[in-house]
Amino acid sequence: MTQLILWAAIGTGFTFLMTAVGSATVLVFRGETSPGLRRIFLGFAAGVMIAASVFSLLIPAIQEAEHLGLPDWLPA
Repeated sequence: MTQLILWAAIGTGFTFLMTAVGSATVLVFRGETSPGLRRIFLGFAAGVMIAASVFSLLIPAIQEAEHLGLPDWLPA
């Protein structure tokens, strides 16, 4: 039981640390950023959101439609 609590604490601590490091990048880019850097950040954010929507929403919906006997294009 204590080992489970330890693993949960390590996982929570790691998640907290990565969130803090990611949000601390705001301190590195104070002031005005160049249009090229903004374009890179927006492209990265768009890629993350597309991947999240495909892997977490669309693929499971297609699999569920196939399981129910519906056409797999229906969720899309």
